[in-house]
Amino acid sequence: MNANETHCLQLLRNADPDRYLSVLYAPEEKRGALAALYAFNTEIARIRDLIHDPLPGEIRLQWWRDLIIGMEHGEATGNPVAAGLMDAIRTYDLPRAAFDNYCEARIFDLYNDPMPSRNDLEGYCGETASALIQLASLVLDAAKAPEHAETAGHAGVAQAVAGLLRLLPLHRRRGQIYIPADILAAVGCSGTILLDNSDQPAVKRAMDAMIALAGDHLAKCETAMKTLPATLRPAYLPAAMTPVYLKKLKASGLKAATDIADISPLRRQWAMFRASTR
Repeated sequence: MNANETHCLQLLRNADPDRYLSVLYAPEEKRGALAALYAFNTEIARIRDLIHDPLPGEIRLQWWRDLIIGMEHGEATGNPVAAGLMDAIRTYDLPRAAFDNYCEARIFDLYNDPMPSRNDLEGYCGETASALIQLASLVLDAAKAPEHAETAGHAGVAQAVAGLLRLLPLHRRRGQIYIPADILAAVGCSGTILLDNSDQPAVKRAMDAMIALAGDHLAKCETAMKTLPATLRPAYLPAAMTPVYLKKLKASGLKAATDIADISPLRRQWAMFRASTR
């Protein structure tokens, strides 16, 4: 791994331990590109933490979009994550449109607009988490990756929904609502109730509905993964943590609305190891 790729891997160690561990299970010659891809995701995901208003966030996203599509003022010099990502894109001929769609979806994170519907949520997850799995698959085995795009779709939605539920306490403090309005309405909840926690049984029903949604996609993913070639499995290891997190969310109950449902590093490493040997 070169200096840029090493920087990306070290960034992941604390910022995204699931994807960090998954990189270590990939073939050595692929680790640098995977680390750069996941570090890019980390950089985009934390934009909301670095801004006070949406406009600067949109400017940051546009910088990445310009860089990736090759605009003249998009420059990677001095940014090891950007340099590592561009090397990965060129080396593995990764589709630049996928990155543009990813950044477009991430604009939602900058605002406090409610998620309109389940279809909108699944679309958001597909353009972000599922896209990352597909891009990682192209790095690992470009010939086989397209055959398993649907598997990546279900894996990414399950992973992302579980991740959004784990971050529910953070999102509530920010005023963000990722649980779709149609799901909230179906269980007798609302965005206002979710944010102020004024009707805890309704909030719990909304959380349970999201857990069920993640579980549905997870079940479809696990069925499809029975035919997944070994070469692609490292791309799916972060998503393989989904059942562990769903179990933790169920056990936490309403506490998951106020405290992030996390697991111990040892539990994470053991779950990742088990998933890698299946």
